[in-house]
Order: sequence, then C-alpha cells, then structure tokens
Amino acid sequence: MLPRLAGIILPVFSIIALGWLYAWRVKPDMAVTNRISMNVLAPALVFSALASKNFDVVANKPLIAGSVGVVLGSGLLAWPVARMMHANMRTFVPPMMFNNCGNMGLPLAVLAYGAAGFSPMVALFTISNLLQFTLGVWIIDHHARFGNLVRNPMVIATAAGFAFALVHPPLPEWLSVAIKLVGDALIPMMLLSLGVRLYDASFADWRLGVVGGLVCPLTGIVMALLLAPALHLDATQRGLLILFGSLPPAVLNFMVAEQFRQEPGKVASIVLIGNLMAIAFVPLGVALALRA
Repeated sequence: MLPRLAGIILPVFSIIALGWLYAWRVKPDMAVTNRISMNVLAPALVFSALASKNFDVVANKPLIAGSVGVVLGSGLLAWPVARMMHANMRTFVPPMMFNNCGNMGLPLAVLAYGAAGFSPMVALFTISNLLQFTLGVWIIDHHARFGNLVRNPMVIATAAGFAFALVHPPLPEWLSVAIKLVGDALIPMMLLSLGVRLYDASFADWRLGVVGGLVCPLTGIVMALLLAPALHLDATQRGLLILFGSLPPAVLNFMVAEQFRQEPGKVASIVLIGNLMAIAFVPLGVALALRA
C-alpha cells in the first residue's frame, strides 16, 4: 500500500514544488499563462474527457450527484464553524465548498485509477466549477450578475461535452486528437501554477488558515463517506468521491475573492495553509479511496 500511495502522491507534490522553486528563482508573471489555462486548455480538457467514448453519463449520474452533495454539505457543515470563529461567512464558507479538484484531483485520479478515473473526475471538476461560478459567486455577492456565465469557455465546453457524451455524434479523428493534445497540457500547467501561486500567498491570517485547512478536507471526507453508500456507488466511484472530498481549498477561491474584494488576504491564507496541510490529508484521502 505505501509504495502505491507514494507513487500516486509524490509526482503531484513534486511538480507543485517545482513551480514554487521556479517562482522563488524567477518570480514569473503567470497572468497570461493562467488565462490560457482557464480559457483554452481547461475547456479542451473538459470537452475531450466528457465527449470521450469512455465516459458514460448515465452510469456516472450518481457520482455527479454525490459531488454536488459533497460541495453543498461541506458548506452547511462549515457555516457553524465560521459563526463560532466570528469569521465572515462569505470569506470562510466558499473555500470549504470548492476544492482543488483541478490542480490536484485530476492527476491524483489518473495516478490512482488510470483512464477509468480520469473522465469521471473531469466531470466532478466541471460540476464544481459551475457551482463556484453560480452558487459560490452568489454567496459572496447576492447582487452579482451572471450574464457573462453563459459566454464562459468552460461553460460552453461543459455543455458541448455533455451533449456529445449523450449523443456521441461523429467527430473527425484528427480534431479529437488535436483537442486532446491541447487539454492534456492543462494538468502539469495547473500544478506548476499552483506552486507559483503558493509562493506569493501570505501566512498573515494563519489561525483562520489552519482551521480552514482542517475543515475543508474533513467535511468533504465525511460527506463522501455518508453519500457513497446512499447513492450505491461502485468501488471506483466511491474512491473518486472520497478523493474528491479530501482535497484542499482551490486556488480559484482567492481569484474570486480578489475580484469581489471579499477579504482576499484571508482567503489567500486559507488556500495557502490548506494546500500545505494537504500533505497530510491527501494521503489519507487516497488511502481511504483505495480501500473503498
């Protein structure tokens, strides 16, 4: 078990560490790279994985429902914690709901389950992103406008991917290969970007960060363990849902908080410390997933 666990986890953290070292040495401006990742690479990955003949929408409906339950349940469990800490609910709760299923979840799913785990985890990644840009934004700002949502490349790619998954229309082989090649570049790029982003984050609000680093994976794992038997998930689906629940807060939480000026410094600390604490919680999640 330990060699397999190390083989799954060490490649992910090694690439994150490489990104951190590169930021320490070069201090790059990642703005353009991150825009390309979110607007080109991520949509290509989402469409390619969902449109793949290996992804069965009907068979994975319970897993997708489980991911929604993990996100919503984590938020409900985190809300009283925020009240007890006298923390702003709009600052603390969204990072507990929306985890690093892109940066960490995708490579971990591939390393743990191979091709069988990749497309389902991409589905969880897309659902989490859709919830973050709708429900998550509404939690932060009840007056936010969602007019731009339908024009977001991720939303377009998600809708197209699920449509192709349901109908499976013919797609030229050369086009399918080209889209997949573009999408495959996302995973290492996201891990490197995470390392760069962690270099710039702050420990200023470390107490809130430590609590967030504990609450996010613990509530996610609890919800996954509760929902898996209720949804009658198979072994791989149970493992993926537990792995999904064990992940730390997503870096995207900081970007959204910065956009809406919702205490971005505190959110940055939650994200930074939460991802550092993933060194303990991700092995736990992987171990529980492999035993599922």
